[in-house]
Amino acid sequence: MDVVFNNGNLRFNYRVAGVWKMNDYVLVHKSEVDEHWALPGGRVKFMEDSKLALKREFLEELNAKVEIGNMLWTTENFFEYEGQSFHEIGFYYQVNGEVEIFTTEPFYGVEDDQKLLYQWVRMDELHKLPLQPSFLREGIQQLPTYPVHLIEKDERKTE
Repeated sequence: MDVVFNNGNLRFNYRVAGVWKMNDYVLVHKSEVDEHWALPGGRVKFMEDSKLALKREFLEELNAKVEIGNMLWTTENFFEYEGQSFHEIGFYYQVNGEVEIFTTEPFYGVEDDQKLLYQWVRMDELHKLPLQPSFLREGIQQLPTYPVHLIEKDERKTE
């Protein structure tokens, strides 16, 4: 069971995500129906630690076995999405792994309940993407050497 709480149109969410860089590219994903992109990851389950959750998400969504590196950011992220007001706690880690096929063309993950579109994007092209949370557009360019805590209030509205 995911660590998610709903109260009317309010939603609390505990999420993990990974920064997976390869050469001058970083992996991003989005729901097929959304316009904004995010880093791959997902919700943490009750009694699951954040690193294990991130490994599980990469295995479920991409059939990829990854190693979890340093924690980069912890975030308190506040945003509107699909008519709900989100309060999201996020842990962002550096991720490393083997890629069977590297392509700059968009491709679909293997998750059953939703179609997730993935793409390796050049680092110098990230500023052009509607990447959320917005700090990532610049933050990924120069990863911190120690964990940084951020409070984000993004203007993300999808109806």
